[in-house]
Amino acid sequence: MTSEAMKVLVPIKRVVDYNVKVRVKADHSGVETSGVKMSMNPFDEIALEEAVRLRERGQATEVVAVSIGNADCQSVLRTAMAVGADRAILVQTDEALEPLAVAKLLAAMVAREEPSLVMMGKQAIDDDMNATGQILAAKLGWPQAAFASVVEVSDGRARVTREIDGGHETLSVALPAVVTADLRLNEPRYASMPNIMKARKKPLATVPADELGVDTAPRLSVVEVVEPPVRKAGVVVGSAAELVSKLRNEAKVV
Repeated sequence: MTSEAMKVLVPIKRVVDYNVKVRVKADHSGVETSGVKMSMNPFDEIALEEAVRLRERGQATEVVAVSIGNADCQSVLRTAMAVGADRAILVQTDEALEPLAVAKLLAAMVAREEPSLVMMGKQAIDDDMNATGQILAAKLGWPQAAFASVVEVSDGRARVTREIDGGHETLSVALPAVVTADLRLNEPRYASMPNIMKARKKPLATVPADELGVDTAPRLSVVEVVEPPVRKAGVVVGSAAELVSKLRNEAKVV
């Protein structure tokens, strides 16, 4: 696979900004998003940065960002183009989608765009599912390399190093493939003001989700969303014997 034909597709999700304290809705049906600052999922920022670096190294010629959601997702796509994506696509829907439905829609976009590599975040910080990349690879029948901390592309293959409990593991997968990014892969750049202005002129296409002919019906139902219990303050013990006593008699296994 040469860089002449290599396109990288980067899925982008709009989530509650990581600096915002998440609040549960009054009816416990989900997380409050009205009037809350939203931004690009941090893991997707890392994936986008890696895709842009591949293009800058001459290993890819086009980076396409795609987001699935309502019209508000255009903001994160404009940010993606300001960072370096060449163009963007919004798969527009007002539905709340599960990872399976998202993977189906992404698979339909892969069929349209025919990328050599799908570079995506390992998970979204709003639900921490860590499922979409794996489901997408299965739907496409492509090899996958998850939790990448190093990515090297050459001779039609992606060499991916990832951190595991025992150290590091390196995988070599043939392209096309799905690779998901971990935190240590890179440090995303900030969009400069000139690039933010240029991004306004880059193409942003909108595709209605219904047009892709994908079944997005939910398979799951949310029973209730609640705040985590408030942690009790710790106590200072006077001796090791007192500590052992409290651990034995008062500590609870959660």
